[in-house]
Amino acid sequence: MGSGSRTALVEDLMERFPHVPREAVFKEDLLRGGIAFDPSALSDNEKGEVKPKSYFIFSFDHGTLPELGEAALRRPPEEIILTGGPYDLRRTVVSVRVNPASPYRVAANEDGVLGLYLDGKRIADVGVPPMPEYYRHTLSNGKSVMEVAPTIQWGYLIYLTVFRVCQYFGAKEECQYCDINHNWRQHKAAGRPYTGVKDVEEVLEALEIIDRYDTAKASTAYTLTGGAITKTVAGRDEADFYGHYAKAIEERFPGRWIGKVVAQALPKDDVQRFKDYGVQIYHPNYEVWDEYLFKMYCPGKERYVGRDEWHKRILDSADVFGARNVIPNFVAGVEMSEPFGFATVDEAIASTTEGLRFFMSHGITPRFTTWCPEPTTPLGKANPQGAPLEYHIRLLEAYRATMDEFGLASPPGYGLPGPGRAVFSVSSFMDSLPEETPVEA
Repeated sequence: MGSGSRTALVEDLMERFPHVPREAVFKEDLLRGGIAFDPSALSDNEKGEVKPKSYFIFSFDHGTLPELGEAALRRPPEEIILTGGPYDLRRTVVSVRVNPASPYRVAANEDGVLGLYLDGKRIADVGVPPMPEYYRHTLSNGKSVMEVAPTIQWGYLIYLTVFRVCQYFGAKEECQYCDINHNWRQHKAAGRPYTGVKDVEEVLEALEIIDRYDTAKASTAYTLTGGAITKTVAGRDEADFYGHYAKAIEERFPGRWIGKVVAQALPKDDVQRFKDYGVQIYHPNYEVWDEYLFKMYCPGKERYVGRDEWHKRILDSADVFGARNVIPNFVAGVEMSEPFGFATVDEAIASTTEGLRFFMSHGITPRFTTWCPEPTTPLGKANPQGAPLEYHIRLLEAYRATMDEFGLASPPGYGLPGPGRAVFSVSSFMDSLPEETPVEA
């Protein structure tokens, strides 16, 4: 897409889809295509005033660390907030995905005030997250809180990637859009601290620090996650491995945070163990709806569990957690990726909507992450541009319509819905839902 045409494309979509908040149109475009950062907009890492990007699970970048230039040495902020500008944007939190070639650029003006520029024109004011007090303290072993228990979504969510790699390994098993294993390798190669299996005592100590210094109680939830476990880690199967962290957290900090776990779709007895350990919300991600694409793009999940069984387990887990507290994620955009994806937006939206209807008709509300085509993944390599922006905008429309059809409210554990209020930063699904007073879990 040549320069100057991106503004026209965005404005055309805003006009064609007036029901989708204009904030969401920009947010989706920034998530799918990344942001370039002027050196004036980079952080001073853990020594500065701005909360830096923590690389909490995937790289979520459009280049490897060596390709990011100065942004590899001085990290960009974890997230940015857009407000104002010619489009009069309401407060919009966007997860940072770095792309030095993006038409969107964050830079400071002559007064040192950060802004977002598109095709050379300033389109929004940019706010960056302040360095939280708890990031200024280290664990007794010298590790940083940012490495052990980073927070995202403007401090709402503590992201505990307790297992940094995935046991679906190599081309025949890894999900084709996922760079968890590469991200682990690149941080190791760059000499950055990146703990493979987080010790439960380290996690508790980091949470202790967060709890002590987060006096405003901005952190409301934690997510336990990491790679799939097909055998065992430290002698534990997947339910027990992720579950034993929840048990320790809930014993030490009863009710302080909403506990969530992202794991595979596990058999009901395993899911029950999560519940018994104190987990409140379960995210058994189904990744992509279409049967053929699931097989091609999630070969490990297809081989070890299989799509039909995966879906059956998701529905079964509603018996354990209650349908509202089962929130499977899908990766929005991979439906349109070459070589096997849909060629048109119409077909992709039809397929994804079929999946939404399947789950929502059972009272289960999926959520989604906007696909970032990371260059070390097969799909990222083959589709550096990701999916078309129109797909993402129409998905927001279809998502909201399907929720309305089944009378569902925004899922618990995500903060407030509605443009100007949402904090969920890796897609605009919360920004494009109506304002409501959410019924928390």
